[in-house]
Formats: sequence, C-alpha cells, structure tokens
Amino acid sequence: MDRLNIPGAWCHTPRIHTDERGSFLESFRAADLREAAGHTLDLAQVNCSVSKKGTLRGIHFADVPPGQAKYVTCVAGSVLDVVVDLRVGSPTYGSWEAVLLDDVDRRALYIAEGLGHGFLALSEQAVVVYLCSQPYAPGREHGVHPLDPDLGIEWPSDIEPILSAKDAAAPSLKEAREAGLLPDHDTCLAFYDTLR
Repeated sequence: MDRLNIPGAWCHTPRIHTDERGSFLESFRAADLREAAGHTLDLAQVNCSVSKKGTLRGIHFADVPPGQAKYVTCVAGSVLDVVVDLRVGSPTYGSWEAVLLDDVDRRALYIAEGLGHGFLALSEQAVVVYLCSQPYAPGREHGVHPLDPDLGIEWPSDIEPILSAKDAAAPSLKEAREAGLLPDHDTCLAFYDTLR
C-alpha cells in the first residue's frame, strides 16, 4: 500500500492476473492494511453506490470516536475519489488529495477515521463499494460542501456536478469548524492508538 500525502490515507493498487477467461485480483488483504496502517479494519458494514455521470457524493465524515474508516474501490466505471483532512490541528488540515478509482487499475483507498471522503462519477455509470468500520449512524454523520472554494478541490471542469439536497446544503469548511463539527487531530490520534 502506498501512503498518500495526508496521514491516515493509503492507496492500494493490486496485481491483476489475466488470462483468456478474464482477470483476478485481491482487492483487499487485512495483513497488508495492518502493515501499512498499524491496525486492521474492523468490518461493520459494506455499502454500494451506483451513480450516474456527474454525481458528486461528499465530502462526508463521522464523529470520532468512533468515526468511520472506509476502504473504497470502484468496481464498475470510474470516479475521482477525494480524501480531505478535516482534523483540526493536523499539519495537513484542509488539504485534499484525489485518486482515480476505476475498473481498469482497480485501485482502492483506505481512509482513516476523521478524514473526509467524496467522489465524482466520471463514467456514464459508476459502482463504488465501501468497506466501513462502523455502521451508518445519522446522528454522528456530517458533511462539508464539496464545492467550497476555500477547500479548492479541483473537480473536473467539463462535468456538471449533481449533488444531493443534503450535500448541497452542507456547510463550508470554515462554517463546520466554527460549529464544532470537525474532528480534533489529537482525539483522532488517541483513537487510532486504541485500534492497535
């Protein structure tokens, strides 16, 4: 697994074995994640979203603890997947990193608790599967507006984004911080230690 520039985020590009029948790959190995992150991903829920081109989901995050770590892959089509450091006090607070997830390279992203996550569907249809460390809990789930100019995420300019009403009404990063919604970096680090 390759560490991204944001601590707590890793990218896995699997070896794909192909022959005349098709292909085979290991999209997730707990031992590889444990070696990279220093802990396992306790699987509590698997989500699958099917999105038409232009669908922009996120930027989502959950209260820490317990937060919600995600292992995300695109099994059909392609998405621009974005990780945002929302942990107040983090050296990389407010920074973001984008990775192309598609059904060709079959990359996957591990996103630790406290980090924000979102993606834009680039193909006519994109199927994204997430392994989650905690089940969905509406009272602990939050969002930051994915088009917040202060975040400055460079979404493709040739695709008109389609947002849910909830994501369109999400606060800016500044508003979320002022409202006390964002996770604290030190709290996240302490929580990560409990996972080891």
